[in-house]
Amino acid sequence: MTTQNQELKKVGLKVTLPRLKILQMFESNPDGHMSAEEVYKALQDSGEDVGLATVYRVLTQFESAGLVSKHNFDGTHAVYELASEEHHDHMVNVDNGEVVEFVDDVIEKRQHEIAEQHGFELVDHSLVLYVRAKKG
Repeated sequence: MTTQNQELKKVGLKVTLPRLKILQMFESNPDGHMSAEEVYKALQDSGEDVGLATVYRVLTQFESAGLVSKHNFDGTHAVYELASEEHHDHMVNVDNGEVVEFVDDVIEKRQHEIAEQHGFELVDHSLVLYVRAKKG
């Protein structure tokens, strides 16, 4: 049994060709973040006959099952990435939409300290920096 088959079964999803193809698409994507439309286009370009509605449905199922995480960085369209045990934050280039992941222990520590100072325990967070390339 392939790793993708095992991953789907582990989260209680039936192994179907569209689910396998979409999961493989994310696992082989070096950029890590893809919109439903990008997944659909990549599937079409590779000769797969999977409709856009199916892509949306599978991504919703994957998100519910914890296989992918959904982000609405620019407030208009969602991008997805494989879910990870490792926490990371994001920078989004406002000029071209490129998403860069980063981890910074100092920022993480400071966020916990700020929550503590206000009488809270930090249980989760999302940090997104909107950036642009420096000119000059």
